Amino acid sequence: MKKLLLSAAVSATLAFAGAAMAALPNVSILATGGTIAGSAASNTQMTGYKAGSIGIQTLINAVPAMKQYANISGEQICNIDSANMTSDIQLKLAKRVNELLARSDVNGIVITHGTDTLEETAYFLNLTVKSDKPVVLVGAMRPATAISADGPLNLLNAVKVATSKEAAGKGVLVILNDEINGARDVTKMNTTNVDTFHAPILGALGMMNSDKPAFFRASTKRHTKASEFDISKVKKLPRVDIIYSHADDDGVMAKAAVAAGAKGIVHAGTGDGSIHEKTFPALEQASKKGVVVVRSSRVPSGITTVGTDEWTKAGILESGSLNPQKARILLQLALSKTTNREEIRRIFEQY
Repeated sequence: MKKLLLSAAVSATLAFAGAAMAALPNVSILATGGTIAGSAASNTQMTGYKAGSIGIQTLINAVPAMKQYANISGEQICNIDSANMTSDIQLKLAKRVNELLARSDVNGIVITHGTDTLEETAYFLNLTVKSDKPVVLVGAMRPATAISADGPLNLLNAVKVATSKEAAGKGVLVILNDEINGARDVTKMNTTNVDTFHAPILGALGMMNSDKPAFFRASTKRHTKASEFDISKVKKLPRVDIIYSHADDDGVMAKAAVAAGAKGIVHAGTGDGSIHEKTFPALEQASKKGVVVVRSSRVPSGITTVGTDEWTKAGILESGSLNPQKARILLQLALSKTTNREEIRRIFEQY
């Protein structure tokens, strides 16, 4: 009799545990490497470490608290220093995210990523993911082996955001250091500090409020499900180069970009996207050859407005509030659809 009662109790416990797991949302963690998966020779080494040296299962095992909030599965997309990110990897990642989010048994996605190019991948996904389900990018500024590594808490918070009903429909999100930002507006502001990701013009979308994410605003720009970009059959994105302006600029880099086969150029100008007088002829000539030129600014905050009549007549467009690296992502996707400048102008206004 005692054996029967014990067996019944065990069965009931297992059934309860199974029901509890089934009740939790399902979150897939896609790993790409970066500092969050980095290791160093000592726990006090914060720079000069090897990024992308730890696998996804090790990251998951290091934060068992995630299992209180979701059923977790992991997948290694790549394991690189994000300074080495490529358009090909971004395409692969976007396609995999869309495959997973199309499944009814996946409620949200978390992507671990190096911080160097995190904002670029986030914005690329913001334009190419076809779902309202939460997609959250997360990284770390200190390697996993550091005495005060920020990765584990960032990863836990990312899972919490990915399971939040309030996160749905807000576009691709980025969370580090308790701050939740939209992919379009966020940028890395400090080379080494853990408080590095901010949206300098419009501010954060939300933040972690004790144990839960709290949102205060949403982006008005088109993204994810409302985006017109379909990369399901895209195998290669067009080359777009960024030309950084400076004193003594002379157009040599713009000519080199054209010679290298660039279909688009983002000019990171001084001030309000200003173009050096010796560089303008090279950009004008590039535009005449069919290369789409977009003015942005090397200044970290502000909007690149409509320029001089001379620049406008040359067919040079404006990036608005997008920084050069985000403008490059949008121009790549725009050029995968059209080379019509007025259409591309519309795209920059809407995204």
